[in-house]
Amino acid sequence: MNLSDTFKQIVGAVAPVLGTALGGPLGGAAASSIATALLGKPDATTAELETAIKTATPEQLAELKKLDYDFKIKMEEMGLDLERLNQQGIADARAREVAVKDKLPAWLAGGITLGYLGVLFFMLQYGVPANGGEALLVMLGALGGAWGSVVTYYFGSSAGSAAKNELLRGRA
Repeated sequence: MNLSDTFKQIVGAVAPVLGTALGGPLGGAAASSIATALLGKPDATTAELETAIKTATPEQLAELKKLDYDFKIKMEEMGLDLERLNQQGIADARAREVAVKDKLPAWLAGGITLGYLGVLFFMLQYGVPANGGEALLVMLGALGGAWGSVVTYYFGSSAGSAAKNELLRGRA
């Protein structure tokens, strides 16, 4: 399931544990739980989930918060730390890149960066065209989200995250 960054941000603001899970190996389970809470069906489509989160009532958001708490408790009972799993996934990808001397991530990062900056420059220079403007805005949004992932992959998400990683390494 390919959920938008906006969806993940909204969920992350209301239900941070589920928001974290959406970006990692438990994303399917998190999305299914959210779909059940908001729509009453675990197999909702991406479009249905996107619409449901944007039109959620305060009661549904409260239910999502409760679901977040329950999801957190369940993960703790299973001995899973979602943030650590996500960080480990990034570390594993970086280690693989180094081990096999894979240049593809760097090429993709360069292409995404050039594409994002190119579309952004075009739109700043010429504005949104009359024909195809919506597609250009969608492309800019997708490239912006991908560029954010590139920056996170190569530089980390924040100084606070780096400090947290150091603490985790000390506990491991």
